[in-house]
Amino acid sequence: MSELGIKIEGLSKRYGEGDAAVHALKDVNLSVAPGEVVGLIGPSGSGKSTLLKCLGAVIEPTAGRMTLGQQVIYDDGWTLKDLRALRRDSIGFVFQAPYLIPFLDVTDNVALLPMLAGRPNAQARGRARELLQALDVGHRAAAEPSQLSGGEQQRVAIARALANQPPVILADEPTAPLDSERALGVMRILNQMAQQYRTAIIVVTHDEKIIPTFKRIYHIRDGRTYEEAGEGRVL
Repeated sequence: MSELGIKIEGLSKRYGEGDAAVHALKDVNLSVAPGEVVGLIGPSGSGKSTLLKCLGAVIEPTAGRMTLGQQVIYDDGWTLKDLRALRRDSIGFVFQAPYLIPFLDVTDNVALLPMLAGRPNAQARGRARELLQALDVGHRAAAEPSQLSGGEQQRVAIARALANQPPVILADEPTAPLDSERALGVMRILNQMAQQYRTAIIVVTHDEKIIPTFKRIYHIRDGRTYEEAGEGRVL
């Protein structure tokens, strides 16, 4: 696993041209080390979603440089031809809703990405069961998503994000639908998984319950980021 994590340098995103131009991101600089979970907070419209979409290779920035793991993925233009493979192999996504596939059982929901990446089915399912066990939902491996609680579904979603051992996980409001106990449980899991697998994790959140858990926080306002030390409350 890489020892570079996430690094953003001078990242900008502009929509439109001339007088109609909107600068969603302005010279953003940000870094996350392997094994670290960093918070990204800010009001609606501040640029959080745009930044996450740029990092996830969903939209193209206007300028700057992005490094994920040991790979420079953007340097005033994409450096890779196959962005789908980048998203599949190098970036794990965790969303507010789990988005599990309802007609697949829990194991196959987690194993699907490694299978699509070319791993033998037995190997992919073995990896899935290993992650489910680590996340305390191994006993639900044969269940359908509809049979799981909300907290269990989110644990399965985290397992899916880790399935290809990506150097980066992008989590967008992962605790929003959860009560305090389950929200802190998700943060505990993300921190454990980050350290165990040397994954760099960014959590975009409005959730006041989990903000004290971050050791470092980036505030984003008007498209610019400002770093501050967090409380780093032990979970």
